[in-house]
Amino acid sequence: MNGASREALAAARERLDALTDSTSVDAAKLAEELAAVTALLDREVSLRRVLTDPAQAGEAKAELAGRLLSGQVGGPAADLVSGMVRSRWSQPRDLVDSVEELSATAELTAAQQTGSLDDVEDELFRFGRIVESSPALRSALTDRSATATAKTGLLAGLLGGRANPATERLVVRLVTRPRGRSLEAGLQTLSRLAAARRDRMVAVVTSAVPLSDGQKQRLGAALARLYGHSMHLNLDVDPEVLGGISVRVGDEVINGTVADRLEEAERRLAG
Repeated sequence: MNGASREALAAARERLDALTDSTSVDAAKLAEELAAVTALLDREVSLRRVLTDPAQAGEAKAELAGRLLSGQVGGPAADLVSGMVRSRWSQPRDLVDSVEELSATAELTAAQQTGSLDDVEDELFRFGRIVESSPALRSALTDRSATATAKTGLLAGLLGGRANPATERLVVRLVTRPRGRSLEAGLQTLSRLAAARRDRMVAVVTSAVPLSDGQKQRLGAALARLYGHSMHLNLDVDPEVLGGISVRVGDEVINGTVADRLEEAERRLAG
């Protein structure tokens, strides 16, 4: 996003935080309503253009949004969207992307309020690993010819009763409304937003055997010192690494596996 959209999104995040800090606001319901607004704006190209037209007065755009959403969503969602369209946006799509982000953040906030945010973070990561290891499942979930109902049913069979309801809702929205993104990119975005709820970064840790609680604590503390942020560890076990660990934080990879050292030795010998 360019400068204007970044500023508008930052202001919207602050308003969302203020709303969800109130015990009178149901964050999960707010998430569902914002997801519905996202679908509306994504579908109605002319509408999002009108609502982001810099030539139109912000108050006029807010009144239009209020009229359209009246009776369709609750007051908190309508007020939040009305506030967003008062802001200046660099391009219409940025508004849609931002409403979608706020929907996911509201869902994660609801999980945080019930003490289940850690579970949701871990389940999103595990689901991503399942999809990665099953081309047939990925194909079914990303099949453009399959209906949203069919995909929702498939996910209900996979996640229903096994995952936190917030995880299931987030994944269903992502799969049924991909909006041009890959499934992997969408899951990475959700993981990033989940970590942001605690101002944490995410480290994907791959080891040959499960780490002990002490090892996890020491690794988390070391990464926090290295990156200057508290760190959430997504743990993956892969016997093929042979030993040691591999850590990925964003695009940076820290390799300390036996397999990696063997590969390096082979490269030196070949050289």
